[in-house]
This record gives sequence, C-alpha cells and structure tokens, in this order.
Amino acid sequence: MLARTIIRRAGCKALYQVHRRAYASTALTPEQIKIVQSTIPALETHGVEITTLFYRQLLNKHPELKNIFNTAHQDTGEQPAALAHAVWAYAVNIEKPEAMKAAISRIGHKHASLGVTADQYPIVGRELLSAIKQILGDGVNSKVLDAWEAAYGQLAEYFINFEEGLYQEAMATPGGWKGWRKFFISDKVRESEEIISFHLTPTDSGALPSFKPGQFVSIRCFLPELGAYQPRQYSLSDVPNGKYFQISVKREFASDMKPAGRVSNVLHELLPDGSEVDVSMPFGDFVLDINATTPVVFISGGVGLTPMMAMLKKITEEGKPRKVVFIHAARNSRAHAMKDTLIEIVRDHPEVTRLVYYERVEEDDILGLDYDHEGRVDLAEVKHKVILPEANYYICGPPPFMNSQSKALRDLGVDERHIHMEHLKFQLNPAIPTIPWPGYRDIAMPGSRAPESTTACAMADCYVGYKYPDPNTLFFVTPLAV
Repeated sequence: MLARTIIRRAGCKALYQVHRRAYASTALTPEQIKIVQSTIPALETHGVEITTLFYRQLLNKHPELKNIFNTAHQDTGEQPAALAHAVWAYAVNIEKPEAMKAAISRIGHKHASLGVTADQYPIVGRELLSAIKQILGDGVNSKVLDAWEAAYGQLAEYFINFEEGLYQEAMATPGGWKGWRKFFISDKVRESEEIISFHLTPTDSGALPSFKPGQFVSIRCFLPELGAYQPRQYSLSDVPNGKYFQISVKREFASDMKPAGRVSNVLHELLPDGSEVDVSMPFGDFVLDINATTPVVFISGGVGLTPMMAMLKKITEEGKPRKVVFIHAARNSRAHAMKDTLIEIVRDHPEVTRLVYYERVEEDDILGLDYDHEGRVDLAEVKHKVILPEANYYICGPPPFMNSQSKALRDLGVDERHIHMEHLKFQLNPAIPTIPWPGYRDIAMPGSRAPESTTACAMADCYVGYKYPDPNTLFFVTPLAV
C-alpha cells in the first residue's frame, strides 16, 4: 500500500590532488561515519539550497561543464533536487554502501555516456563542500568538512572505478569508442504525430558496435542561444544492424507548465537529413536478459515503448520459444508510435500477445486492430494473461505510470526482483521510518489511486517519490531526455 507521495520543488580548503587515477582507497573512520550521519537532518532541510548553490558556483567557475549538464534540468531545479537526494541517500547508507550499488550503476552508465572523467570529480567535490560550508555556516566545523571530504572521496572512487570499467569495455568492443563520435542523420521516419525515428550513421564509415536491447546513447547538439553543447539520452529503439543506430524522439512542446524541449525540437525541426550530431557509445543497465527462456512482460506508456521495441525485436529475431506479453498505453492511434511494426510482429509470432490501451479512443480507431482496451492499463483485469510463472517484467514510461504498474504487479504477488524499471533506486536504511523532504504535502491517502493523482505533476517534470512500508525503498526518477 502506498504510504506517502512526496512532491518536491524544485573559503574551503584544497581537497584533492588527483589526476586521472582513482582516489586512494581509504575507509572512513567510525568517527567520520557518525559525523556524516549527524548531518542527515541538515541535508533534509537544506539539501536543495546546498546543491543549487553548488551548481551555480560550479558552472560559473567551470563554464565548460555546461556542455555536460542538462541546462533544462538546471532551470527547473530538477538537477539540484536530484543531487540533493542522492547526497542524502548516500549519508543514510554510509555504513552500507552496497545499498548504493544499483544507483551507482545507473548513474555511472549515464556519466560514461557523457564522457565524465576522473579529473572532474575533485572539481565537483571542492564546490560541493564549499556550498555545504556556505549554507550551513557555523554548523560546519573542520571535523564535519573532513568527514564529508572523506565520504565524497569514497563515493567518487566508486564512480571512477565503475566508469573506468565501462570505458575499458567500450574500447574493447569491436567498433567501440570513448567520448563523442560524429554521426549524420541518414533518415527520419515519422512514427506518430509527435515521435520521429532518426537513423544515425557514423561519418567515418567505420564499424558500429553491437549493444544490449534497452541501452541508450547520448546525443549532443550545439545550441547557439546557450553558447554550449547540450546532451540528451535516447533509448536505442531497434536491434543492432551494423549500419546505423536508431533513436525515436518525442518532440516536447511548450506548455503552461514547462518550456519546449530544447534538443528534441532541434532534432525535429532544425536538423534535416545529412545533419551531423555527436553520439556516445551505447550504455545503460536497463537491459533484456537475452539468455533467459522464461516469459517476459513488457509494460510501456507513450514514448516509453522505444527500448521495449528493441527488446521485443531481439526476442523474436532469436527465434527461441519464449512467451511474450506486450502491453502498451497511448492516448489514441495518432499518438501510438510503431503501431504497424507491432501488428506485424504479433501476426508473425504467435508466442507474442499484444494488449494495447487507448486512453481516449477516436472515431477511426478500430478495436482489435489499433487497440485492445479503452482506458488506462489495469493489470488486475488481465492478470490471467499477465501473471506468468517465473516471468520478468520490464516497465518504461512516465514516472507515475511506472510506479502505478510496479505497485499493481506487487499487489498481484510478483516478486520485486522480477520487476525492472528505468528508475534510479535507493534502498533506504530501515531505521529511517519516512522519506522527509521540506515542503512535502500529502496528496493521497492509503488505498487511493495515488500514482494517477500525480499525473499533472509529472507533466510539469516535478519529482515524485514513493515510499512503501515494505520494502523500505525510494524510487527516484529523472527524465531521460527533453
């Protein structure tokens, strides 16, 4: 049962002498651990203030880093909120860093796609501790700074070592590379009224690496109005073909609640066939286990179907007898991307079951051809088709959609280990009974349809946290791209 939904709005000494090597591996002392834990209440209250100041100082002193950070998330306050909660979660789990393993993997893959380097971590650490000192003032003495310096150094070491492993793996992959590689748009295919697929071909005519279905690439475009490059992450929406990568991008229009997507609109409107973009090596750990033979259920909403289509195509290409249920939610046929491709796959592969939901059916939408159900996805109503022995469930879509569907699966008895989502997930210390955040308000009582009640907030790209009494887990979502 959903316990609480939380909506968030969004003179330091020299620290490190580190070049491109990992931090020296030094465990925190028991005293340092206690000091870090003692700062948790201050992080709960002032975390966003600290990280907002941190980003302002960091980007003022190091404007070259604007080419890495998503400026849209800076403008909305999402990035400071994301970092504030990551720092808080790390402090909560300082005695059991293994609880951060999944989060380090998810963040590390994104860092690798952006080309983050080891020598950038000391810069970040210096500015973060400076912001802590400025915001907390007299509450921070030299022992507190020393403890957080050690804690940050430990966390940085985890990331540096993990990301170095990703870089080495990328370079060892046939056709692989590190950093950015020039590609050109070789084709644009309209998939729906708001989604276009882009075929990206390397300008050097060199080999392309294989990748795991579900992975993404970072795309980097220069935006003259910002005077900087802006990267975004997009899932690869087709299987490897050795010739080009395919990404499928939803154009984010401006609304009263958020500005237009900077990069998505450039891709849709300003970059014709032949235009060049910078592309990263494929990364990401939200991937299909292609060696499994157990049933798989894909549950997607909107543009969230893009990694699912790559996974589905991989399964059907392998030709293994594997039961698949493909569930997709769209507004109507005009917003339903890759509809014809899905129809063809279902027609040619009897082991694939399709359940398509249209929220608002239009006059020319045909039941049984375009869609199978009207309204929102309700897994309880189709549990006889969805709850399969030893099945794995992959969920991708807007944050409220992912949370509502994962909760529905747990309510139907699915083990959480079989539920896979594009969430950044922190396993919280059981000693922390709630997920505190300044300015929270209850918007749903236990038993209500809380995930649906947060739809408007998701449209505004607010952050939504869900705490469940068992297990004590916080799901924390950052949109892949705008």
